[in-house]
Amino acid sequence: MYLLLFLISYLIGSIPNGLFVGKLVGGVDLRQFGSKNIGATNAFRVLGPWPAVAVFLTDAAKGVAGVYLGQYLIGTPLALLIGGIAAIAGHNWSAFLGFKGGRGVATGLGVIAMLSPKVTLVVFIAWALIVYFTRYVSLGSIVAAALVPVTMWLFGEILEFLIFGVIAALFVIIRHRPNIERLLKGEELKIKPGNLGKIDKKEK
Repeated sequence: MYLLLFLISYLIGSIPNGLFVGKLVGGVDLRQFGSKNIGATNAFRVLGPWPAVAVFLTDAAKGVAGVYLGQYLIGTPLALLIGGIAAIAGHNWSAFLGFKGGRGVATGLGVIAMLSPKVTLVVFIAWALIVYFTRYVSLGSIVAAALVPVTMWLFGEILEFLIFGVIAALFVIIRHRPNIERLLKGEELKIKPGNLGKIDKKEK
C-alpha cells in the first residue's frame, strides 16, 4: 500500500502546472523564457502576477493532495510523509518532463500546510519579508526552507514531521544550488513582473 501511495503521489506531483498555465495564457512554454523554470517565480517574470498565482496554488495543491492521499489510504504519520515527499519529488523530477521540473517550494508549502499550519504561517511570513525587502525570491525560498525544521522543532512537532522538515529543506536547497551560486556572485535576477507582449525573443 505504501508503494501505491508513493507512485500515485509522485504522478500527481509530476503534473507540470506551470507548463499548462503558460500554454493556456498565451501559448508560451515557460521552459523557453526567463529562468526556463516552470515554477511560479518564472511564471511571474514571463506572464505576470495572476498566472503566477495560478501556478503557485496548483503546485501547492499537489502537496496537499499527496498528504491527503496518505491520510485517506493508510492514515499513519509515515503515510502522510511518504505522500508529501513523493509529491515534492514528482514536482522536482517530473515523469512528464524527462525527470526535470521545478524547485519544490510551492508543493513543499502545500505539504507543510497540511502537516503544521503554524509552521506554514511562520515560514510564509519569513519568505514574504525577505522577498519584499530584497526582491530575491530564491533567497526567500532558501531561508524559508531552512526555517522549516527549526520551526517544527520549536513548535514541538512529532519526530516524523521533523524528519520531513529536514528532508524537504534539503530538497529545496539542493534544487536552488544554481541560484545560490548566482547570489554569491551577485548575478541573481531580482523579481519583476513580465509581459507577454514585451518578451525578448532573444531569451528563447
